[in-house]
Amino acid sequence: MHDEEESWWTGLVISPRLTRKVTVHGPFGEEPHYDHVICGSPDGVKPATMNQLPQNLIPDPASPEWMNKGDNAWQLTAATLVGLQSVPGLVILYGSIVKKKWAVNSAFMALYAFAAVLVCWVGWGYQMAFGDKGKFLPFLGKPDVSLDQKVLLEKAFLGMLPTATMVFFQFVFAAITLILVAGALLGRMNFIAWMLFVPLWLTFSYTVSAYSIWFPSGWLSKMGIIDYSGGYVIHLSSGVAGFTAAYW
Repeated sequence: MHDEEESWWTGLVISPRLTRKVTVHGPFGEEPHYDHVICGSPDGVKPATMNQLPQNLIPDPASPEWMNKGDNAWQLTAATLVGLQSVPGLVILYGSIVKKKWAVNSAFMALYAFAAVLVCWVGWGYQMAFGDKGKFLPFLGKPDVSLDQKVLLEKAFLGMLPTATMVFFQFVFAAITLILVAGALLGRMNFIAWMLFVPLWLTFSYTVSAYSIWFPSGWLSKMGIIDYSGGYVIHLSSGVAGFTAAYW
């Protein structure tokens, strides 16, 4: 090993490695150098204590030990990109591909779907699709509000993320699913009827498929069904719903 004067330690929360600061002799005199060593290695290396961590890496109620900041940041970024596909992306697209007299109505169908799904999602939708408070039916979770900090700050059902991030991430997918349904109904459906359709279809159709396939306790998930990129929960369900609604 190295001399005691070379043993300066700091720890990283998101990695099993430790970083050791040692002094090396360079062309310009003594320079600090950082080596990585693995925790629990046979050379006597010991993990750093919390007091030796940088201030921004010390766990606290807003940044608990189980949360991976990198994963959380990427999950939020990915969710934002999906949200931008809906608003303003599909809002602009729908308003520009129909006749002029239907432009405002078509754009607002997409905008309303995005806004209404958000209210329904935090009101009862998320818990029905991904809630761990018990089953309402064999293929559906219990309806409940997802606005309490006791819920939002807990670890999500998957990943090293808080539930607040998962609620946002799953919301944008629920919203874009309804907006895809709207694409089949441009110029075909009254706006008031659409206002009723959105919360009803989200509650009785989307949450069922999301719980069954995406939630670990879902019956299709237990059978080993894997949904790549939302092929079943988003695209197939919205395609079938849009085709059926346009037909009738």
